[in-house]
Amino acid sequence: MDKPLKTPPPYAVASVDNALRIAAMLQLEGPMTVTEVAGRLGVAGSTAHRLLAMLVYRDFAVQQQDRSYRVGPVLELAAHSQSAASRLRAAALPHLRRLVDLLDESANLAVRTGDTVRFIASVESSQAVRVGSREGMVFHAHRTTGGLLLLAELPPDELDDLYRDTRRDAAAGDRPVLADLKAELARVRRNGFAVNDGRSERGLVAVGVPVRDPDGTAVAGLSVSMPSIRYEKERLPRLVATLRTAASALERNLQTT
Repeated sequence: MDKPLKTPPPYAVASVDNALRIAAMLQLEGPMTVTEVAGRLGVAGSTAHRLLAMLVYRDFAVQQQDRSYRVGPVLELAAHSQSAASRLRAAALPHLRRLVDLLDESANLAVRTGDTVRFIASVESSQAVRVGSREGMVFHAHRTTGGLLLLAELPPDELDDLYRDTRRDAAAGDRPVLADLKAELARVRRNGFAVNDGRSERGLVAVGVPVRDPDGTAVAGLSVSMPSIRYEKERLPRLVATLRTAASALERNLQTT
């Protein structure tokens, strides 16, 4: 089996991790104050201020007249208006929190761009041993629950085109075997859910279902993730049912936005 895509560094640098999380939050959610950033990261206000000051220095953030911070030139993306991803994220957050309350496992929402997925929302479990926030992170689609769900929606010719060798030279070391991927995607379509057991990271299991727009098109993958030591196959029906309920509630919200 090839090497999983994402492996946490053995010596994580908390300040770097926090700075990158702030950059992702500003890009996905819009302007935030020092107090809001500190609350989200669980750090002191002075720490949040220092991190934001460095992001401003490197043009990843800009301080506004009201003293809040928005994305800077390096990350500018719909800085003055909500993007589709930010609206989807805002609608999904209450449902992610509800999932965490019900299952006590971390919950995520991911969208696909080409052969990658980006986690646009993440709510962590309160358990001491848990899967950390994936918000803002990008993975190869075939490595993730949400990615499998969204790839399963593609017509065969689009899937073939997406994984043509000529388009994946830079990622040749992590290219899926297309026949195997197609077989797995067929199972995902039949089941209506996907299970990721160690594909994106060793020791992690995630279960997910699609979220559809009013036209029935899958626009995101909704999932819960947990340490593999806590996953029991007997729980799978409950996990899927709870996820489907949350996805249906989110889809109703999307119909009114």
